[in-house]
Amino acid sequence: MNGTLKRVAVACLAMFALLMINVNLLQAVRAEEFRTDARNTRNYFDRYAIERGRITAGGKVIAQSVENKDSDFKFVRKYTEGKLYAHVTGYFSPESESAIERSENSLLDGSSADLLLRRSIDLFTGEAAKGANVDLTIDPKTQKAAYDALRSSGKRGAVIALNPKTGAILAMVSLPTYDPGELSGTSKSAVFSRYDQLDADKNQPLLNRTIGQTYPPGSTFKVVTMAAYLEEDSSRGPQTTVEAPQNLPLPNTNISLPNYGGSACGSGQVTLVFALEKSCNTPFGSMGMELGYDKMREQTERFGMGTPVAVPMSVAKSDFGPEEDKAALAMASIGQRSNRMTPMQMAMIAAGIANDGTVMKPYLVNKITDAKGDTIDEADREALTTDAVSSETAGKLREMMVSVVSNGTANLAQVPGVQVAGKTGTAETADGQPPHAWFISFAPAEDPKVALAVIVESGAAKVGAEATGGHTAAPIAKAVLEAVLNR
Repeated sequence: MNGTLKRVAVACLAMFALLMINVNLLQAVRAEEFRTDARNTRNYFDRYAIERGRITAGGKVIAQSVENKDSDFKFVRKYTEGKLYAHVTGYFSPESESAIERSENSLLDGSSADLLLRRSIDLFTGEAAKGANVDLTIDPKTQKAAYDALRSSGKRGAVIALNPKTGAILAMVSLPTYDPGELSGTSKSAVFSRYDQLDADKNQPLLNRTIGQTYPPGSTFKVVTMAAYLEEDSSRGPQTTVEAPQNLPLPNTNISLPNYGGSACGSGQVTLVFALEKSCNTPFGSMGMELGYDKMREQTERFGMGTPVAVPMSVAKSDFGPEEDKAALAMASIGQRSNRMTPMQMAMIAAGIANDGTVMKPYLVNKITDAKGDTIDEADREALTTDAVSSETAGKLREMMVSVVSNGTANLAQVPGVQVAGKTGTAETADGQPPHAWFISFAPAEDPKVALAVIVESGAAKVGAEATGGHTAAPIAKAVLEAVLNR
């Protein structure tokens, strides 16, 4: 009898042990697996149970959670002027987020450790928990001006505008755009179906072209080549004379580098300021080969290329291209070949020149506040590089870029009563499409408040040397400059 009881007792203990092991396995080891399982509807409903914080810009609420009393989903996300701010706010879908909704998710949904005190107070007072609010650096007036001007071109493209002295992003526009509200509903089938449509669209409306796409920068890159040339010898300046043949023979090839449209550049010898005004290819190709690959790449890196940047969304890596031969270097020095830059990187180059050689780290989040309005965190203004160029070189570049707008290819960027500095660009593409139209700029030249980059994809008509970027991208920049300067 005792033996039977012992065997039963041992069996019971074994079963309890197995039960405890299974409970610990489910609750600890496999907890995350079950929590994230698509079949776990509790997690699905929990996403909408808390009031996410607001996203604001310039005092305007551009994203917020609204109570939904007639549904099992307590709160739904609403976007004001959603298409205007889509690539800034992003979306909040049943299973994922994008842009600010993703990068600041733990603050917006209240789970961040930075909100521990706020959650403790709410628990004690019995108030419903709420997420933190994210205030952005975007200026609504500037954002709208950039959006309207780019949309009027009828093309794909991007506009990014910065405060060169702080790095604050004043406008971030990418077209085509989308309505984040369509991806932030509570119906999985409707949201996923719409996402698949947008994702399959050949025009890539979900892509943030300001930071997520690189392009050949074309002649806007000539300011970098000019910067390296001036930095190598401080005696050089706007009136320094250089050779400017109609065609530049490329070493170890049977081809030559022509000026845009095969035109002549002056009389064969021109000043540096004239070369930049008219955007002659041959003197800049020659400069690049004279400087060599290492100096050219180093100059680009001094403007921030290669340094990881998050705004807080990650910025795609720009690249001057690999070291090849002299012919390839000449092409890269005029913004072609393997030279690939994001609009953000080109805006940072303009901003570095505007800011006397210091490139500030770009940022999009101005401050974080809790549900009661108390500040949790504020943006740190920090330099990404402090020696992009010397203050002396920055002054020379500023003078020449002002002349590009006053006397050269960018006259359509002129703003009455304001000295505008800029550089146009036309970037050839490999797909047989019309060239991309570029423009980088800052203003007022003597005390810059804004630096920007504009790209219009396949937006350059094949007419006139550099008149392409000047005719298509420069007027867009003008609208943005005026919006900032007339605030």
